[in-house]
Amino acid sequence: MTDDIARLARGTLLPSFPGPTAPRWLLDELEAGLGGVTLFALTGNVPSPESLAALTAQMRKAGDPFVTIDEEGGDVTRLGGHATGSPYPGNAALGAVDDPELTRRVYRSLGAELAEVGVNFNFAPSVDVNTADDNPVIGTRSFGPDPELVARHAAAAVTGTQEAGVAACAKHFPGHGATVEDSHLSVPLVDADLELLDRRELVPFRAAIEAGTRAVMTGHLNLPAITRGVPATLSAAAITGLLRERLGYRGVIVTDALDMEGASGEIGIPEASVRALMAGADLLCLGPNEHAETLSATLEAISAAVRAGRLAPERLADAAERTGALKRWLAGHSPAVIDRASGLEAARRAIRVSGSLPGWNGAPLVVELEATGNIAVGPTPWGLNPWAPDAVQADGAEGEADRVLERATGRGLVVVLRDAHRHAGQRALTNALLTARPDAVVVEMGLPVWRPGSAVYLATYGAAAANAQAAAELLGLTTAA
Repeated sequence: MTDDIARLARGTLLPSFPGPTAPRWLLDELEAGLGGVTLFALTGNVPSPESLAALTAQMRKAGDPFVTIDEEGGDVTRLGGHATGSPYPGNAALGAVDDPELTRRVYRSLGAELAEVGVNFNFAPSVDVNTADDNPVIGTRSFGPDPELVARHAAAAVTGTQEAGVAACAKHFPGHGATVEDSHLSVPLVDADLELLDRRELVPFRAAIEAGTRAVMTGHLNLPAITRGVPATLSAAAITGLLRERLGYRGVIVTDALDMEGASGEIGIPEASVRALMAGADLLCLGPNEHAETLSATLEAISAAVRAGRLAPERLADAAERTGALKRWLAGHSPAVIDRASGLEAARRAIRVSGSLPGWNGAPLVVELEATGNIAVGPTPWGLNPWAPDAVQADGAEGEADRVLERATGRGLVVVLRDAHRHAGQRALTNALLTARPDAVVVEMGLPVWRPGSAVYLATYGAAAANAQAAAELLGLTTAA
């Protein structure tokens, strides 16, 4: 690989690394022109804001990297919220409020928090139109099921993020909302032709592009009418044909993590990287466990593709031109002011209450029902237990309803759910509890698709710390600040 091709190839790559400090190999690669890094909470990159600020400063002494992260607020949070829950509600709550100016404020504050610790590229907002209730990976990460609603909040989120001097990244192109599969585990099918995509999935991406989003992230999605069985991340028809030519997008295109089964399951990360570049991607997110060895193998695969004539050097130069323009844009912006009050305001305004809340004599018993997460969310804490120290964690085991009812004798009862429409055990236990205690209050902290036939019902549209606090205030578990 010539020096020029080597530097161009490095400039497309976003590897990861373990721990709170940059290893020597990474600093060497940054000096050699590495495009940047992707930070992950589960690999120990973000133990605290102070540690992260020191890490990003360390990396900037070696180069001029993109420092990227998945910080959506809500359920997908990395910046401290992975340990405590985010102070900002996610997109479903913002869509429920439907105040684009508030969405802009929330994303501007979230961006300001990222800028303060040296993160300059946020893999957000998710602008997927969530039309499949059983979607296992989007759900509350979407502003909602209506394309026009998602579009106006996509534009507001992009604007707010970039007012804070951080590059926004609209995802997951062409749209992950109509699937019932997780692209971490397979290649989800989106059975939509171009006409349907135009009036549904692509509406928010057009709005994000018009708002000036500096980046768009591809999804590992099979759209047979467009990509002919190839994941969109590896498809020239999706990236060059649909995004570049049909939508007229001229900014940076970054892939979703290439370690995901939907991208590299059959061909491996190095070959997936080559195919993504050939299709028109500019930056390649490699994944949370893809460090020096994967980086080296990927650089060699790109070199081999250039030598074989599969990948034109001009394609790498084209990517470098776009990423260079983005770095110049980042250098010309100043961070905004952090406004965490906007997050709690949004969470409070998002809650929907059906029925009249009871006036309890003493603290109610809170029972939180087990809900499986997904890889994107990770093990982020959720629920009302910070305000209910004796909260019961329930998984629907035999006899559990009787044990909960016994503990709730003489007390009010609050049943906390998360995406009950996706968990038969949550529904069964809730119905059993309500049969004996029709006075119980049900709190849904996921999407409010299923609800019991009776009972006072609160929908928070998310499980972030802000959503939980807003619900706790309404239930009298804490007083509003």
